[in-house]
Amino acid sequence: MESGPTKVGIVGLGRWARVLTRAASRSTKIEIVAGYSRSEEKRQAFEQEMGIPSVPDMQALLSNPDIKGVILTVPNEQHLPVAEMVAKAGKQVYTEKPIANTLESALEIEALESRYGIQVMVGHSARLLKGTRLMKEAIDNDELGTIVFMEANFSNERALEITPDTWRWYRDKAPGGPLSQLAIHQFDSLHYLGGTITEVSSIASKLSPVGAEVDDQSMTLLRYADGKIAYVGASWTSPGIYSIRVFGQKGLMHYELDFSAWDTPDRLHETSLLYIQRGKDGYGKREVLDLPSGNMFQDELEMFADVCASSTPCELSARSGTVALGVVYAALRSIDKNGACVKLEDILQEARAKLCRPTMNNGG
Repeated sequence: MESGPTKVGIVGLGRWARVLTRAASRSTKIEIVAGYSRSEEKRQAFEQEMGIPSVPDMQALLSNPDIKGVILTVPNEQHLPVAEMVAKAGKQVYTEKPIANTLESALEIEALESRYGIQVMVGHSARLLKGTRLMKEAIDNDELGTIVFMEANFSNERALEITPDTWRWYRDKAPGGPLSQLAIHQFDSLHYLGGTITEVSSIASKLSPVGAEVDDQSMTLLRYADGKIAYVGASWTSPGIYSIRVFGQKGLMHYELDFSAWDTPDRLHETSLLYIQRGKDGYGKREVLDLPSGNMFQDELEMFADVCASSTPCELSARSGTVALGVVYAALRSIDKNGACVKLEDILQEARAKLCRPTMNNGG
């Protein structure tokens, strides 16, 4: 007898909850059966638009035995407390990227896995893009030879739209602006494509006229354990684009897509470009490759369904989410030091040390 789709809940019923709910509706493996927001207005709007019931409080969602996991689309600083509530209830956790707003919180979210016997998955969906997967396949099959250099960009016009009543305005909630909200996708994708990142150097600036706390441009250099290097650019004041180039000793691959189609991933292939260039003859050896249709949001949700069914980790793990956020914080440290090189492990170790430091009791 077939068991049917894995039933999950969703918390935080804003724009991104709708994107994921639409993706889930296309799948036979996962079903969002209930939603929760502290805002009654958002609950009612979600019910009306998505046709999925909401619940008046978290406990009503967490006490439902049919719900095996919970998707979090809440603001970054709420990831840890809400994830812990879900984990305590014995449910699997899916949290949107970044895994948290601080590295200490990211490590605490990781620790929920062993403390409560659950798995945490982080929504770094960009590595699931069809072009990125085909790049990884080409690398693994040695079509490009030894990889020596990579470059990536993820930009949009977000800084021109934000206001003081939005969380992205503030340094503590969106550290580095596009660094933590856009470049982090590329940090994860380049970690997936290139392996262990060891050192980070970054510069940033603020060019938007709106006056937000956060920077709105950044350029970041990465060094890998095997010696390769990479560059990641991110802007909040430029037309939207997402691109990756991978350079090997036998060839290169280029992938780019139009950010305006990001929320409709099943159509991304229509405006995307992927090519491979082999040998020394430049454009003469450039081959444009067919990109299959796909939906990275549906793919990641189906991964979450598998996590819920097996309680085993997937590649979009809490650990990989912490590494991506660690690169962000290494970049922020480098920016503070005028672009000086920062070791990623030093940043991670500092965060671990803060968690281990005993709390001082001022009561004597």
